[in-house]
Amino acid sequence: MKKTKTYMDKLMKNKEFREKFDEEYKNICIGEHIARIRHRANLTQDALAKRTHTTKSAISRYENSDYKSYSIPLLNRIAEACGTVLKIDFVTKGTKKVKELE
Repeated sequence: MKKTKTYMDKLMKNKEFREKFDEEYKNICIGEHIARIRHRANLTQDALAKRTHTTKSAISRYENSDYKSYSIPLLNRIAEACGTVLKIDFVTKGTKKVKELE
């Protein structure tokens, strides 16, 4: 049985599009993970900002998928304030498996 190609399949064949898509996807994942651990810790953006010695707007930026200038020290403080540990992993290019938070 032949698999039906979608428009997205066609777009992903374009190397430039795929690279930009992958970069945006990474940014979305980081912001979503931050929001998820914050919610699990029952913290507002303001409360998390106070615990990490930053501003509410900084937390909001970090949770925004358009943000691209994350700092490891602040990510560590966010993780600690939410009762988690920051883990950075290098994955071989072409690996499709993405580990999601439960």
